[in-house]
Amino acid sequence: MGYFFLFQLAGIKNFQLLFYTFKRLLASGTIEKSLFYRQLNLKNRILLLIIYLAFISLGLPDALLGSAWPAMFEYLKVPVSYAGIISMIVAGGTVISSLFSGHLIQKFGEAKVTTFSVFLTALALMGFAYSHHFMFLCLLAIPLGLGAGSVDAALNNYVALHYQAKHMNWLHSFWGVGAAIGPMIMASYFAKGGLWTQGYHTIAWIQIGLVIILLLSLPLWVRSKEDTSEEKKDSKSLFSLLKAIPGLKQALLIFFCYCTIEASFGLWGASFLVFEKGFPVEKAARLVSLYYIGIAAGRFLSGFLTHYFTNRQLVFAGQGIIGIGIILLLLPFESVLLPGFLLIGFGCAPIFPSLLHETPVNFGKKHSQKIMGMQMASAYVGITLMPFVFGELSTFTGYSFLLPFLGVFLFVMIILTKMLHQKTAKINLTTEHH
Repeated sequence: MGYFFLFQLAGIKNFQLLFYTFKRLLASGTIEKSLFYRQLNLKNRILLLIIYLAFISLGLPDALLGSAWPAMFEYLKVPVSYAGIISMIVAGGTVISSLFSGHLIQKFGEAKVTTFSVFLTALALMGFAYSHHFMFLCLLAIPLGLGAGSVDAALNNYVALHYQAKHMNWLHSFWGVGAAIGPMIMASYFAKGGLWTQGYHTIAWIQIGLVIILLLSLPLWVRSKEDTSEEKKDSKSLFSLLKAIPGLKQALLIFFCYCTIEASFGLWGASFLVFEKGFPVEKAARLVSLYYIGIAAGRFLSGFLTHYFTNRQLVFAGQGIIGIGIILLLLPFESVLLPGFLLIGFGCAPIFPSLLHETPVNFGKKHSQKIMGMQMASAYVGITLMPFVFGELSTFTGYSFLLPFLGVFLFVMIILTKMLHQKTAKINLTTEHH
């Protein structure tokens, strides 16, 4: 409104009238308010840019171990299978920190927890770069996992509370960018005849750079008095929340089912093509890369679709597209394999970010941070455990069982999603009547 009056004043030639009118606007606070909102908007934009950088940074180490391990295991003189030990330790630390992130963030705030957690991962990665023994890597995997879980929970909840749904989708797309850049950095050192330690060293310095940016951004983080007072009142334990809040059990199982589908297909999709369809390894790897491209591109597209569809509609649409992709892969035609892999990736794209953004809507802002941590923990359990479970099952069933395996979890996820919406709808109705 203040801008409208100022534009009118631009055409007034009488200086006295201009001065008088400007004085009245200043006295009424119109100009001060407009400048305040513009400044606030600028702060939000700068902070959002930093959060985007943080999500890229979050993805950088995720695919690093897999790309470096073929060189690492020979250097460390350990069996190839030992990569699973490091991966399990990282995942275990991530689950623990996700569960307890709510208490830490309640005490210290999202900004400080995020900054310290990134610093923790930076130190762990720097340690990887200077480690020459497998046991040291196992010890360093603990802070790497602990840092990753807290960052994930803190950033996801902050974005869910303070930004639109499109940003949640785009941010998770940028995580995919980080996950792709990590192996590229490692590959560039290998191409020059360098060591895997150089790749870890570079990623560690990128993380340290982000820590400096986060330290400078501390004043930009918004934490309203209403949110902090509600958080202080929230002294319930995680188990009491699980019993007390309707729909929370369903939500946790949905995250478990979704991550089972995403991680299992990502890990075993190439094996399905090689051992069941007779594909060469190189061609199978390309199709799996299409799956990840589908996830990244789908999340970018979902950001625009949030203007026309709700989070719930995008979740159901994603589940339907995954179903179509599975059906295509079940058909005995080679021509449907490429669109099948791409469609499963596109289907996965909106589900995870849309469910995260819906957390404060489903369960309220008061408990959202603790619930966000519980959801992330459930997701990581699915990522860690279920690909391993399928690997064991495949020794008896063969890799053709991958598609029915995914189909079962997809069906359960759809049923659970409907149950979650019914329970949260009842909560909203009762709160409206009160």
